[in-house]
Amino acid sequence: MSVSLPMAETTGWPAGFPLLPHPAEMIIGLIAFGILYLVFAKKVVPALEKAYDERTAAIEGGMEEATAAKAEAEAAKKQYEDQLATAHDEASAIREKAKEQGAQIIAEMREQAKDEAARITATAHKQVEAERQQAMVTLRGEVGEISTNLASRIVGESLHDETRQSGVIERFLAELESSTASDADVSSTTTPAGGES
Repeated sequence: MSVSLPMAETTGWPAGFPLLPHPAEMIIGLIAFGILYLVFAKKVVPALEKAYDERTAAIEGGMEEATAAKAEAEAAKKQYEDQLATAHDEASAIREKAKEQGAQIIAEMREQAKDEAARITATAHKQVEAERQQAMVTLRGEVGEISTNLASRIVGESLHDETRQSGVIERFLAELESSTASDADVSSTTTPAGGES
């Protein structure tokens, strides 16, 4: 079974140009195009241009802000580096000053220690000398009394007379000191010889 479609009697307007639209369609199409063009020209295009301008301004503003922020960051970095260098210099100066002060304090303490040691040594020498003198006086008195008693017993008479007693004591002590000094000289001269043999 075959189906046939109804065919238009005319194939287009004019008959020689089948693709050319009808003049009424062309007029309606041109009017619609004009209205559409006016709507786009008055409403859509300005809105798009405004959005484009705002976007361009925002991008340029962002770039300017980024440039300004970068400049501020570089300035802050430079300031930080300068402060860091200054802090290093100050720390070095403080260390050097502390070393100098430490050396000065040590020198002062050594000087004070030397002075104190000299003072203590001098005091000790004076004390030893005073004790030696006191021992000599005590020894002279005791030796004198012992020698007087001994001489009184040997001689058989009393030697308790002050003048006599002091003369005998002085002579005895002088002999004792000279014998002690001669013994010390003999021992000092014989010790090296004995040490060498």
